[in-house]
Amino acid sequence: MNQRLIAEIGRTQRLEIINSLKRTKGMSVNELVEKMGMSYMGIKQHCLTLQRDGYLDTWRRPQKMGRPEMVYRLTRRSHDLFQSDSNQLTLELLRSAREIYGANAPEKLLYNIFEKKTAALKAKARGGTVVERAKWLARIRDAEGYMAQFKGDGEGGPHILECHSPIMNMLERYLIIARLEQEMFEAVLRAPVRRQMIRNSGLYECAFYFAV
Repeated sequence: MNQRLIAEIGRTQRLEIINSLKRTKGMSVNELVEKMGMSYMGIKQHCLTLQRDGYLDTWRRPQKMGRPEMVYRLTRRSHDLFQSDSNQLTLELLRSAREIYGANAPEKLLYNIFEKKTAALKAKARGGTVVERAKWLARIRDAEGYMAQFKGDGEGGPHILECHSPIMNMLERYLIIARLEQEMFEAVLRAPVRRQMIRNSGLYECAFYFAV
């Protein structure tokens, strides 16, 4: 995490708000009050401070009846608060590989890295069924900073949902990573996998749907 940004936020309650919002598409003040057990005005003040500092913005969430509800969501700036395994040096190394060894060099390096990671995960994978393996893989990915969780039901069927990517700057620069992640999941789960990513402001969700 970026220690300067953590110091800027400064309060445990504000970090809890950010962590809560990270796993959602946005929450109202009332939803945060219910989750955190604080007063409405206390939550509201923390949200206003985080919005002023550029970590939150607001949008109007449509309701089945009545006026849209105002909810808070994370901005792109909040990404730096969470675990990151890639950095500018990594990107510079991949760019240098392209300059020295040709246009395909970065993709070849990434392919090799994912190939080794996939082999390691397959060797360690636990579970006799695809659901058991999915639960195991979700725990591994969560420990790696992907904020992953297994979802056994809901729209689209069973899937692993990730709310953060520690390699976001690489993912944005090298689109092949999305395919390599999908292929890695397929190899570990031993089942076809469909990868679906949502990116909007500070929201990041990546779901890996699989057949049972």
